[in-house]
Amino acid sequence: MATPEFITELRKHIGSAPLWIPATTTVVIREVPPDAPIWEVPTVLLVQRADSGDWTPIGGICEPGEQPHDTAVREVKEETGLDIVPVALLGSGAMGPVTYPNGDVCQFMDTAISARLVGEYDQQPRVADDESVDVQWCSVAHLPQSLSARHRMVIADAVAQMKNPARFRPRLGFNKRNG
Repeated sequence: MATPEFITELRKHIGSAPLWIPATTTVVIREVPPDAPIWEVPTVLLVQRADSGDWTPIGGICEPGEQPHDTAVREVKEETGLDIVPVALLGSGAMGPVTYPNGDVCQFMDTAISARLVGEYDQQPRVADDESVDVQWCSVAHLPQSLSARHRMVIADAVAQMKNPARFRPRLGFNKRNG
């Protein structure tokens, strides 16, 4: 993942010390067309990360002063070439800490957002930057093995929110003590 310039500048002052960073995970769901066979399920946009080879929804770091939903729109465009509209908040919670190979330590406050495509249903994504090696629509019923439990949860929540928005309750960032 490319390190934003503002973090590079901060690192000049704090070295590898832990850094708290706002970030987003964007779950772009493509609904089943009305004329599709009954067995078809929604698909989710996933990228295969260049650094780890893992498949993930689109993630990114918020720029200073940037709202999470704006980060979601920007990151999806930068990584896949597609335009999206944020639909719903799926939750917010801390991730990490993560220690990178160079010794830098970060902990992320992640805001998970569901989104839909702007325009035609059949748009095909493309690898649009060096952060990923592949991008594709994946059936929510057949997700890649390398997808983390956390990402599986936010994808399931995005589908649940899409199917029944009035009854949807976020799980990310909540536990039995607080909700």
